[in-house]
Amino acid sequence: MTKKQNKQLAILMLNMFIAVAGFGIIIPIIPDYLKMIGEGGTAAGLMISVFAGAQLLMSPVAGKWADVYGRRPMIIAGLIGFTISMGVFYLSDNLTVLLISRAIGGVGAALLIPAIFAYVADITTLKQRAKGNSYISAAMSLGIVIGPGIGGFFAEFGLKAPLLLSAIVSFVAVISSIILLKEPDREIVPVTSDTESLPRQLISSTRKPYFFVLVINLVMAFGLMAYESVLGLFVSETFSATPQQIAVMITGTGIVSVIVQLFAVDRLVSLFGEIKVVLIFIMLAALGFLFSLFAGSYAIFFAVTLIIFLSTSILRPVLNTLVSKMADKEQGFAMGMNNAYMSIGNIVGPTLAGIAFDIDMRYPFIMGLTLLLITFGGTLNWTKRKRVATFEQ
Repeated sequence: MTKKQNKQLAILMLNMFIAVAGFGIIIPIIPDYLKMIGEGGTAAGLMISVFAGAQLLMSPVAGKWADVYGRRPMIIAGLIGFTISMGVFYLSDNLTVLLISRAIGGVGAALLIPAIFAYVADITTLKQRAKGNSYISAAMSLGIVIGPGIGGFFAEFGLKAPLLLSAIVSFVAVISSIILLKEPDREIVPVTSDTESLPRQLISSTRKPYFFVLVINLVMAFGLMAYESVLGLFVSETFSATPQQIAVMITGTGIVSVIVQLFAVDRLVSLFGEIKVVLIFIMLAALGFLFSLFAGSYAIFFAVTLIIFLSTSILRPVLNTLVSKMADKEQGFAMGMNNAYMSIGNIVGPTLAGIAFDIDMRYPFIMGLTLLLITFGGTLNWTKRKRVATFEQ
């Protein structure tokens, strides 16, 4: 890539990292914070659902806006949404207001994420696309890993300190983006007065050449969020794991994910092409879910978790690349729908996994395994029928 491309990618990576880390900063304090205001598990679940729900509802519109009004305005607006969300969270102890702040954060994520991936598509060639997307995904993974650690450290200065820090960091990202980020060269999409509703856009997406890739992304989000939502409970109940051991597991697998996304994704795509990589790592993730049913110790379960996280960390940028290649000139809409499908998985996955876990601790893993095997078979059939290899150029 050229020096200009690397500079643009660095700014995008920084924005993505700040947004994701800013959200992750508050994770360690949520249980104690909810106890402080007299709330419990129901409120914690609502905070996840409200964020994901707002992101889902806004993503298709935000993606279309990114095509019509530009990538830069949407990225800046998304960062402003994060700043307001964290600021309101810091200033209020009322649950209703906190849920509103989470909804604002979800809207911010919907504005930011499709615009960033569309921006990457604008500044990269088809051959560079996987590398660019893997860098952005690595920034997301790094934010997921580092954010909670920063939050835990700053919580020593007061329970609300991480909230204030998150708001300040997001505000700095807004200012730096206004100064440093320029709109990429692209074909401008004309403004139209007709804005389709989310259900209509979801129906419209079923007729797109990349529809099945969106479905795979939904399954990946569903499986990963379902796995993550019961991970701590499972190792605590089964292996008597301490909070520190759970933190080590999440952080360790996150660090590996970042390294893989930075250095392995582009090489794997160059060697095998996107489709073969998708098939290989869907099956590897399925094997991870299978092995989790038979893990007899914390160490073995740690290794299995590493397999699952490694697989999804490779699949995420590769699937984003496939959507981008097939989307042609409607990058914003495609990435908006991509975000919407992942949001559906993020909402449904933890809910069903929690219900299944209460029935039998193994059921979430059996559910994930079944879905992944079905997805593998469907993907294999789809690639033969649609001949999507023509997009791997």
